[in-house]
Amino acid sequence: MRAKSEVPEGAVSAAEGEETAYVYLLLCGDGSYYCGYTVDMEKRLAAHRSGKGAKYTRSRGPLTLVYLERFSSKGEALRREAAIKKLSRSAKEALLTEPCNLLKGGEDGNHL
Repeated sequence: MRAKSEVPEGAVSAAEGEETAYVYLLLCGDGSYYCGYTVDMEKRLAAHRSGKGAKYTRSRGPLTLVYLERFSSKGEALRREAAIKKLSRSAKEALLTEPCNLLKGGEDGNHL
């Protein structure tokens, strides 16, 4: 089992010269979801943990990383982030079990 708040091994590695971007969902302590985009997942998680991430998440801990999807370009990731933000809560929850989720449903205790 991975240590808490770690990104899955291999999730942040990309082929040399390839741009990699991520879209992620955090489950907040109040039960809401936060969707974000980043090119450096580990750095972004550290920012959320330290309270320097999104203003929305600062007072909503503890945070659990429940969804992570990798893209080969920033543009693809930004489009996916926008699409996820438009989804209903139930549709976001359905994403957690999709094969594209690198976290396998976030059931690994991946708390921030």
